[in-house]
Amino acid sequence: MHKYPSPHVPPPAVDPLDRTRFPVNEWALVEEQYSAEDLGVTETLFAVGNGYLGMRGTPEEGRDTHTHGTYINGFHETWRIEHAEDAFGLARVGQTIVNVPDAKVMKIYIDDEPLLLSMADLEEYSRVLSFADGVLTRQLLWRTPSGKRVRILSRRMVSFAERHVAVMTLSLELLNGDAPVVISSQILNRQDGKDEYHVKSAAMGEGGDPRKAESFDRRVLDPQFKQVEKDSLLLLGFRTAESKMTIAVGAQHLMETENNYKIFSEAEDDSAKVVYRIDAKQGVPIDLAKVAVYHTSRGVPVTELVDRCRRTVERIVRDGVDHAFSQQRELLDRFWDRSDVVVEGQPEVQQAVRWNLFQLAQAAIRAEGQGIPAKGMTGSGYGGHYFWDTEVYALPFFTYTTPRVARNALRFRYTMLDAARKRAAELAQVGALYPWRTINGEEASAFFAAGTAQYHIDADISYALMKYYLATGDRDFMLREGIDILVETARLWEDLGFWRSNGDHSFHIHGVTGPDEYTTVVNDNLFTNVMAMFNLSAAAQVLTDIAETDPEAFERISRRLQIGDDEIERWRSAAAAMFVPFDAELGVHPQDIHFVEREVWDLDNTPDSVRPLLLYFHPLVIYRFQVLKQADVVLAMYLRGDYFTAEEKRANFEYYDPITTGDSTLSAVVQSIVAAEVGYDELALRYFYAGLFVDLDDRHGNASDGVHVASAGGIWSCLTAGFGGLRDYTGELSFDPRLPDSWQALSFKLRWHDSRIHVRVEAKTISFTLLEGDPVQVMVRGAEYTVTAEEPVRVELPDQGRRIGGSVGSLPQVAGHREDGSTITSTVPRIDIE
Repeated sequence: MHKYPSPHVPPPAVDPLDRTRFPVNEWALVEEQYSAEDLGVTETLFAVGNGYLGMRGTPEEGRDTHTHGTYINGFHETWRIEHAEDAFGLARVGQTIVNVPDAKVMKIYIDDEPLLLSMADLEEYSRVLSFADGVLTRQLLWRTPSGKRVRILSRRMVSFAERHVAVMTLSLELLNGDAPVVISSQILNRQDGKDEYHVKSAAMGEGGDPRKAESFDRRVLDPQFKQVEKDSLLLLGFRTAESKMTIAVGAQHLMETENNYKIFSEAEDDSAKVVYRIDAKQGVPIDLAKVAVYHTSRGVPVTELVDRCRRTVERIVRDGVDHAFSQQRELLDRFWDRSDVVVEGQPEVQQAVRWNLFQLAQAAIRAEGQGIPAKGMTGSGYGGHYFWDTEVYALPFFTYTTPRVARNALRFRYTMLDAARKRAAELAQVGALYPWRTINGEEASAFFAAGTAQYHIDADISYALMKYYLATGDRDFMLREGIDILVETARLWEDLGFWRSNGDHSFHIHGVTGPDEYTTVVNDNLFTNVMAMFNLSAAAQVLTDIAETDPEAFERISRRLQIGDDEIERWRSAAAAMFVPFDAELGVHPQDIHFVEREVWDLDNTPDSVRPLLLYFHPLVIYRFQVLKQADVVLAMYLRGDYFTAEEKRANFEYYDPITTGDSTLSAVVQSIVAAEVGYDELALRYFYAGLFVDLDDRHGNASDGVHVASAGGIWSCLTAGFGGLRDYTGELSFDPRLPDSWQALSFKLRWHDSRIHVRVEAKTISFTLLEGDPVQVMVRGAEYTVTAEEPVRVELPDQGRRIGGSVGSLPQVAGHREDGSTITSTVPRIDIE
């Protein structure tokens, strides 16, 4: 359920957070009042991760929680997809990320009374997720039922420097009197969400929402190893029942206190624990450090993974826990130096921007060898799958700030190429067809109309690859692996499409679904066609360039990929003749060849109680209308902006904006970028806020399932491309800023090949400073400038582009008569509220 009424109309651009509970801090997310009312949301917001390992922001005590969650990128279980009515080529094997053994648990008992936040008498409470340190810190002053006052400080960090490592510390001190204290530090295998009390967490069992992860009714992790070493090192090992992946987790404990204490430890199949029984004295600190290590594999024996855990633990303990925390700060210092975006004079916005950028780091920095899941490792939403979101929304941020991460993500797609070739063959095509959603490379979408039919993922991956190649000049990657992706996806498009002569000679693509999942299996989807056009042209151009500059490399590629004599020219011809729908009467580009023939869904008169539409209407009902889940043509106008005229962009935006529901979190950021470009400055800012706070304000009611990583990536694009006016068509950096009137200045940094520049936008100027590397050529509104080390380039701006103001309206502005003369009408389908 959307939080705000009429979600297709973005709420005002105002700070939505309760600042008495979440005060403004530009470098941290701070909570100063505990609440059990929104545990699922705050567990997501305060999650920590590094791209390999992620831990939800559940309390150290293990209760109360909404959704227990510790996840490892790519560690999944498989299961057979049962189709009510089977057909050839349907996805067969489902994949779901596994909730792995939880090493966060450190339970506290004072006078044998457990600390339970929902029941505790808390004189002080504070929880802080520092974007600068990458550490989650919680401070409590607890008055126990017996009257003891106890100060408790805990820290939790998933290391960016050591991808397999999480470090937790617990400091406790009695302020008034002595008491027996027990700390029970545990590793728990909760088996798909059940806690140690055999109670399912609140999020489990909520049926009917396809965005949630599948849950299992059987054991997922089979015990393989259990051991305690020297009373303080816990070791457990498991193997998944069906996918046969293996995992080992270890936890070393380091206790420092002058109080007397005893240790008890044990390991069972699904749990292990070290229990400290402490005779605590007033004013005598108790400090416990816990170093947790996870190692996983697609088949390496558990015993070998256990040995890896031992070695990793030994190294971390040898170097010291303090060193681990200082490493984290050093790495994040470098991250923010490359990646920070500064919005001057807007502290609430600045805090939210940095939270979003930090989520991108947590989702991807150490994802090495894996993709970037839609929820990162902050929740089980979408089953831990990788989608096209990665390439279109997340990778631009990394391409221009941390190219290594973008390269790793693209290399991951390369490793899936053989599976994509196999999938194309299953669908009677040549080339390669990437799965719409996957973990292991196989298609995992059981609903082909809104899944497999989204062939555009091939072009999305190729688009991201070309953006990376043009921004970095990484010729080595292109020659060895990238070109294989371009060639096999181009082959798919040429084979999927067909030529038709009907007054002209044009190339068409039928039976596909675009990004908008409310309109499926259509002919000549505009987004698909213009992106396929790009893919075909890019493959032809890159191969031609290689042939001219490196004939030997071209010969190797030709032999490896068996490129035909006329294949390159066929791709060029198909791209040049690609059919792109246009309705001359309406003056807009239809989303597909039959889109404007449908009735318009009247969103203004649709009750808020039946949003999002996918949860309340049968797909066939939705498919009959002009109504969008998310931007489709509008997204094409951003990615392929050089294909459309300024007039076409405005006309298309005004047509599609009123019928875009906002049911997808992918949409607001794109609508913001294009609204800014065409002149709807107020609307652009409102859409920006909608994306900026989509999780922080739980605007779609599903933040408990995990962070919307793609939307976080879109926020960077909103800032740099929407308001900063950045475009990079054909390998040229250009700028046409659209700074909001209420903002003093916007600044960000970009890496371009081996150089870095700093960009600063103000109301009357845009300036560029070369930070390192060779001079960089930039375009500002058609004029070319060279940024050198000698002095910054400062360009005067007469304005911030066209300012239309207001919103588009409730129905398409040009709605009237179609090309055939018929009248477009709007309505709302019959609704059965029951």
